[in-house]
Amino acid sequence: MITGSKELIRDINSTLVLETIINQGPISRANISKVLGLTKATISAIVADLINRNLVEEIGCDNTEFGRKPILLSFQRKAGYMVSIDLGVDTMSVMLTDLQGENCRLKQMKTPQTKNGILETLIHVIDSVKPDNDTTPYGLVGIALGIHGVVHDNKVSFAPYYNLQNYDLAGKLNDYFHTPVYLENEANLSVLGEKTFMHNYPNIANISVHSGIGLGILINNELYTGYNGRAGEFGHTIIEIDGRECPCGNHGCLEQYVSERALLKDFADKKGLDSITFDAFLTFYKEGDADAIAMINLFVKLISICTNNILNAYNPEIVIINSSFTSFIPGLSKRIEACLCSRMNSFISIESSSLRDSSILLGGICVIIKNFLGIKDLNLSNKKESGLPDSGADALSRSDNFLGASCASRP
Repeated sequence: MITGSKELIRDINSTLVLETIINQGPISRANISKVLGLTKATISAIVADLINRNLVEEIGCDNTEFGRKPILLSFQRKAGYMVSIDLGVDTMSVMLTDLQGENCRLKQMKTPQTKNGILETLIHVIDSVKPDNDTTPYGLVGIALGIHGVVHDNKVSFAPYYNLQNYDLAGKLNDYFHTPVYLENEANLSVLGEKTFMHNYPNIANISVHSGIGLGILINNELYTGYNGRAGEFGHTIIEIDGRECPCGNHGCLEQYVSERALLKDFADKKGLDSITFDAFLTFYKEGDADAIAMINLFVKLISICTNNILNAYNPEIVIINSSFTSFIPGLSKRIEACLCSRMNSFISIESSSLRDSSILLGGICVIIKNFLGIKDLNLSNKKESGLPDSGADALSRSDNFLGASCASRP
């Protein structure tokens, strides 16, 4: 039983009402009362306040056969906007959305190589995606950045492939835009995006295979980051004693063998090339090239071992693999699942991410919404008109341009 001042109880109830409208709306006052067990008078007073604060709107009547038709309530998603950023090693993706992750504007560009270059580019691109004539009540409510490295206390403490360590990127962006700025590890944002927009499980392990290998962990609906943000750095687990040198300082780390960056480099070396794109590699694979097939077999073998270790350590309900390899090579996630021969793990589902690169951006949206509204539970996976990508890779154009309207629709 919750006890405390009337103001505290009112604030708690107001948050619960707002969560219910966001997650289950459109919904009537009467149904909110049934869901939360609060009196109709309490619900009416809270809803009136939320309407006055431009967070909730009345959108029409419910279809009922008998009696007075109840008025439906919906979250006022156009009350402001937010910006979510995937600060990739080679490319940054910047997405502006309304307060429900819909009506997206997206832009991509090369990631600069210096700290100041990254800051200047971020300021420029955020300014460029903001509405020219902003008439929303709240304006820009937050900025989230997915960092391909370790984040602690809203700062980058370790990033192996760009130099942002101990650089107050959040503070500098806040000074310019005067809005909260949230830094988080990209794998952590990815698992939040999957949870909020696609897979509503309380226990999820999300493996991100990009320039490195990260692990986003949800335990009982809570993001697990460890005591200083280093939980989930699974790419730096050692699989070969005295193996390849890693920027983390160790040798033989997993991501030096099976990250997208490592596999493409190894394949280019075998072919005598300076470098190769994923698309070019995929062409080799589809044409039956023996080296490409060997690379994918290695990927399946090592990711299977990685997944087995994750299952034994955390016992999630589902493992999601976010990788270009599993997204564009049919059946690869099932091959990985088939390698899990232990009777302890045979009931676990292994899924390839449908959101792909969009999961990081959508996770950033989740962080901003929760902080702006002060809510804990956010589940938009059941929204029929959600701003989800038909495929995340399709939603994120690789050209430097804008994608208007809703940048996403669920598969």
